[in-house]
Amino acid sequence: MMFFYQFRNRILISDVQYPQFNTIPEDEAKKTGETVYVLTSLDPAKSRRSFSISEPSLMFLKEEGVKLLKIDANYSCKLPQWLTAKIRSRKATSVNTGYPNWQEVLYHSFPDKWRINIAGLGDVGGMLLIGLKLLGGDHISKIGIWGRNKENLKRWEYEANQISVPCCNKTLPGVHMINEDEIFDCDMLVFCISVGVPEIGSAVKDVRMVQFEGNSQIISEFAREARQKSFKGIFAVVSDPVDLLCKTAFIASNTDRAGNLDYKGLAPEQIRGYGLGVMHARAAYYAAQSPRTSHYLEEGRAFGPHGEGLVIADSIENYSEEISLYLTEKARKANLDVRATGYKPYIAPALSSGSLSLIATMSGQWHYSATFIGGVYMGSLNRLNKSGTEIERLGLPEPLFQRIRNTYKNLGDIV
Repeated sequence: MMFFYQFRNRILISDVQYPQFNTIPEDEAKKTGETVYVLTSLDPAKSRRSFSISEPSLMFLKEEGVKLLKIDANYSCKLPQWLTAKIRSRKATSVNTGYPNWQEVLYHSFPDKWRINIAGLGDVGGMLLIGLKLLGGDHISKIGIWGRNKENLKRWEYEANQISVPCCNKTLPGVHMINEDEIFDCDMLVFCISVGVPEIGSAVKDVRMVQFEGNSQIISEFAREARQKSFKGIFAVVSDPVDLLCKTAFIASNTDRAGNLDYKGLAPEQIRGYGLGVMHARAAYYAAQSPRTSHYLEEGRAFGPHGEGLVIADSIENYSEEISLYLTEKARKANLDVRATGYKPYIAPALSSGSLSLIATMSGQWHYSATFIGGVYMGSLNRLNKSGTEIERLGLPEPLFQRIRNTYKNLGDIV
């Protein structure tokens, strides 16, 4: 049984009664041409505040977890035709009333053109800025840059604003320096600050984990500031390890001064990690080198973190464990191949995981990023609809799903 309500010009739907709202007949509810909001009440530690309902089985979830990546073949429920049409057109949003500030979801919208701020203009941040400047004109209104080295910022402001196209009908976003108190005056903050990056020649096997301790302290400070500023935009994490830093930021932002989790800070879906895009690109690079593996470019998928625990699947329909493990290993160690040349591997990550994936996020296109799945930030293909985040769901073969499940558990055990 479903209940329908009208609350502040929004249509709400639930499968249990909310006595604080005035009920309305279904015939009145279905007249709306706007997004409808489906209410649930789940543990905020393991559930998103909101997401896009992309299929009927997501209507009244009782728990969230790694199974969100897998199509529920056994689900059977007959919904009213008008509600099915809403779901099909991505005009249905699930809202978790377990969050104190859940009502903010009802009035949130994404901008037509985004104001982007980048924190950290090192190797990755600088390259990412170039990508956004050149490719983001249709989706970005302006780009703010912030860092500790003011001379470096001046240099980037000079150089970036002297990039232009040789015609008059295409506008590139302007770049300007911002002060520390302006960092969260934007629609998307891109966190590119990194400390403790191992030098070339060091015998480090998993570079991203070396950076975790230092980067987690810095991102926690930013996350607490986001809470204080009541930041409503996207907190995009590009620094390594993105998945673990996302969870760190979520905890820090939602902890009060007494050390209690109150979930009044950043919603989990506001925080997104950008590291998996380059792992997919690296797998595609190696897959293209042989007819035996080239089908990955059309059939393959990537899951998990940017590093240890990465899961590359050569194909969903015709999954080969042998080929998948081969491509996983090649992609996972690709950064070491670059370091062996004497250079740090930051160009492809900054563009594939960073610029291109961020632009895809803003434009509502499918891309790889880490999003909140049952208390863990897990990388997968997803897109940001006007109704919220939609995670791609697939008919995953059991051997592949077991690999994904193992990675999911390991990520959850770390943070």
